[in-house]
Amino acid sequence: MLTFDILATEGLARRGRLTLNHGVVQTPIFMPVGTYGTVKGVTPRSLEEMNAQIILGNTFHLWMRPGLDVIAQFKGLHRFEQWNRPILTDSGGFQVWSLGEMRKISEEGVKFASPVNGDKLFLTPEVSMEIQTLLNSDIVMQFDECTPYETKGHITTEAEARFSMELSLRWAKRCQHEFARLQNPNALFGIVQGGMFEHLREASLSALVDMDFPGYAVGGVSVGEPKEDMLRIMAHTPHRLPAHKPRYLMGVGTPEDLVDGVAQGVDMFDCVMPTRNARNGHLFTRFGDLKIRNARHRNDERPLDETCTCYACKGHTAADGTVTGGFSRAYLHHLERCGEMLAPMLASIHNLHYYLQLMQEVRDALDAGRFAAFAQQFRQDRGRGV
Repeated sequence: MLTFDILATEGLARRGRLTLNHGVVQTPIFMPVGTYGTVKGVTPRSLEEMNAQIILGNTFHLWMRPGLDVIAQFKGLHRFEQWNRPILTDSGGFQVWSLGEMRKISEEGVKFASPVNGDKLFLTPEVSMEIQTLLNSDIVMQFDECTPYETKGHITTEAEARFSMELSLRWAKRCQHEFARLQNPNALFGIVQGGMFEHLREASLSALVDMDFPGYAVGGVSVGEPKEDMLRIMAHTPHRLPAHKPRYLMGVGTPEDLVDGVAQGVDMFDCVMPTRNARNGHLFTRFGDLKIRNARHRNDERPLDETCTCYACKGHTAADGTVTGGFSRAYLHHLERCGEMLAPMLASIHNLHYYLQLMQEVRDALDAGRFAAFAQQFRQDRGRGV
């Protein structure tokens, strides 16, 4: 079940409303990544407080652990992880790509040894659909082959990218058939592949549009390619997808990438960057990035970002008026240098809040017909420095 309504446009940028089985998602949207059924270091309550409308789960990793028998016992991922809003699950294709020499790809699917216990496993389009049906995710991604940018220093050729893209198209048809056979009540998205070659992207896009998926993703970016190549594909592909269906740019990226992606017609984004960078003491703010481990923060009484309203920066006001939270850079620096687990937790809350607030500001700007002005101010602010 999926409906998508366009509420406003400015250039290629779109403001929309996506209705799914577990709720409504306002777009453009950033989706926090919850690989093993949790967004690392962040409670579901914190995600709700920062207005995360939809999160991700990882088909491959949840298949490995806890296993399908446990998920089935809870009748899906929502009850298992106590998240009542929408969930998108990837297909496992990216994880298969990341296994490198540990996997063998054929027309039927991918054979590999489990990275958990060494068991020999076989992941096919049909198996991916079966797992995702059991997970009961609101958005299911087709099983695809994520075309690498390079392998052991060998940059993927046009012929190799074409072979990979055409395999993904054949798998897309198999996914559709199995999704229908299983009577999955959710929505299945197709994934545009084609490497760094625009004409292959167009061929993939055209064939997927003919299959009439409820939504479409652009995959095969953020796989080691130079930034200029990623931006080139981001400028080429999204706006060519059907205007009346949601468009998802997979695995991207920085705050600048999100604003640029919206300008190119993207509706949905995900990336591990906010939480992964947080675990390394790398914070995103309105006025640029901040590395909290640096000695210059040792005595700094300021919050990470004086304009931020997250728990780490602003705190939380209880019913009795007591304010808790709102921590200094000095305290966060101390936690980080001591290896305290609160450091990445607060950093993750801040980074995710920043990304989600950024997208709220993007939506507000589109509603007001001033996205171009917003994007210009955003770049000025980010370039100012902390």
